[in-house]
Amino acid sequence: MAVINAADVAKLRRVTLAGMMDCKKALEESEGNFEKAIEIIRKKGQAVANKRADKEASEGVVLSKVAPGGKTGVMMVLNSETDFVAKNADFMALANKILDIALANNPANLDELKSLPMDGGKVGEKVVEYVGIIGEKLDLSYFEKIEAAHVQAYIHPGNRLATMVGFTVAGIEDQVYKDIAMQIAAMNPVAVDKDFVSDAVIASEIEIGKEQARLDGKPEEMLEKIAQGKLAKFFKESTLLNQDFVKDNKMTIRQYLHSFNKELTVTEFKRFTLNL
Repeated sequence: MAVINAADVAKLRRVTLAGMMDCKKALEESEGNFEKAIEIIRKKGQAVANKRADKEASEGVVLSKVAPGGKTGVMMVLNSETDFVAKNADFMALANKILDIALANNPANLDELKSLPMDGGKVGEKVVEYVGIIGEKLDLSYFEKIEAAHVQAYIHPGNRLATMVGFTVAGIEDQVYKDIAMQIAAMNPVAVDKDFVSDAVIASEIEIGKEQARLDGKPEEMLEKIAQGKLAKFFKESTLLNQDFVKDNKMTIRQYLHSFNKELTVTEFKRFTLNL
């Protein structure tokens, strides 16, 4: 039987982040073969993942980050089964490492992110390995990116809500960009502006407005006008540029941005929240 020393165990721990005893057992089973020991730990992770396949990974973290230069931002969600694990140092280290890999490699979508190399394997494979390390079902479930003249990211304390927003103009003071990212977090707009709202959503809002007016006993010939009024209110309350600025409700977000630069506006934004 091969002699397993503490240095070998520590090395395997650094590579796999598995527990010390798990590393020792894997090295003993592989008779000291380091690569086989890694494979044993990977297989253990897969086995635990299979056993926990019916569990719901509805907790976790939502993270967003901007690359150096400020022109590309990424957002991702790594789910766990419990909030306890979501606060685990190993879990957070994994989430932040994946986030940095995404920033460095600029994948087009979630599938590409899962296929990127990570520590001798792929990102998706490493998530499975961590199931064995952490003992809960994990799921890399969401990934989005924004590219713009300037991108701002915001993570609400607790890592359960994050936003990311692209702007047309760079070089404005940082607080302006942060204000908009936090506005999106607080007010949850459905679109940047009314022109970004889909025809399906508009039709639905008009129908809802008509039905509400009908239930209020309004005459049939007035329903369309009333519904259009409710639609205008919907645009005001639910589209970012038309919302009142939460820090000064005497101006809209559009007016706030234009007070710094007439060309400054939002190109797109992303917002994701776990159940709060």
